[in-house]
Amino acid sequence: MNSPHFPYGKALGLCSGGLDSILAALLLRSQGITVCWLAFETPFFTAEKARTAASKNKIPLIVKDITQRYMAMLTNPRCGYGQGMNPCLDCHALMFRIAGEMLGATQSDFLFSGEVLGQRPMSQTRAGLRFVEKNSGFAGYILRPLSAQLLDPTWMERQGLVNREQLCGFSGRSRKPQMALAEAMGVKEYPAPGGGCLLTDQGYSRRLKDLLDHQAEPGRADLELLKYGRHLRADAHAKIVVGRHKSDNERIMAWYREEQDILIRMNTWPGPVVVIPRGSDVERQTVLWAASVCAGYSKAPRRESAEVILQTPRGREVAAVVPIANEQVQSLMIP
Repeated sequence: MNSPHFPYGKALGLCSGGLDSILAALLLRSQGITVCWLAFETPFFTAEKARTAASKNKIPLIVKDITQRYMAMLTNPRCGYGQGMNPCLDCHALMFRIAGEMLGATQSDFLFSGEVLGQRPMSQTRAGLRFVEKNSGFAGYILRPLSAQLLDPTWMERQGLVNREQLCGFSGRSRKPQMALAEAMGVKEYPAPGGGCLLTDQGYSRRLKDLLDHQAEPGRADLELLKYGRHLRADAHAKIVVGRHKSDNERIMAWYREEQDILIRMNTWPGPVVVIPRGSDVERQTVLWAASVCAGYSKAPRRESAEVILQTPRGREVAAVVPIANEQVQSLMIP
């Protein structure tokens, strides 16, 4: 199995935790190749499915947070975006680049993934797969076991580390070939496809675009807050996040930064949590407007003054405001 070119007989694979990732790893393991998985995390996707797949299939898993490098790519992807803010080709190239940088540390000979030719019409075309290889910096050392027989042979196949004839020639969007292979290999549990990346979500993408248009270097909390509540753009310097329900309020509070955000809550009436991210320099008039919005979404009587608690980096105070009706702020909503 081992050769001077491939001393370890080991492969490092990108893992989403889906069926394709599982089958790709098992195909290589069936040839006596040691496999290890690498999964990435950012505010836009997690490694939870990968953790489950690794546990069920007894495959070692490395989880790596790549938020900083991902944001540098996301703000200026070479190939642009999909229907949302998803830079799929540049994303895959970055993931393979990071994985390739870890070949030595993991004592791995090559990289692999569960990509299937033609499964995703925008990113898994022949041209798309070639772009990813070229821009990863590891062209020739990336194997796609599920479509290998339809692609050019890799170094690993030519050197005999991998038996090309025992790999697959899957293509297209149908899942039937993978499901049949899963049954043959005894894989009974795997998640439904799709739904893993928030950047494909239209609502989240609009909020993210607004954030990037107004803030050069958003932090982790800024990105996490995009997942929760109503988002209203007050002006070029201020946005408010309004909780929709108890669970929303709790999640917003989890990312509230006392040293730089402004927190607004009702004093006596039930109501939402409102946060002005990075609001320490926001004008007083805008803060009071946000407090009126908070009151408008609360149980406080309309057209009557209501007390709110303002928690700013400079301290805490109670202020009286008149609620603003919800319909008056609809035009400011980032949908």
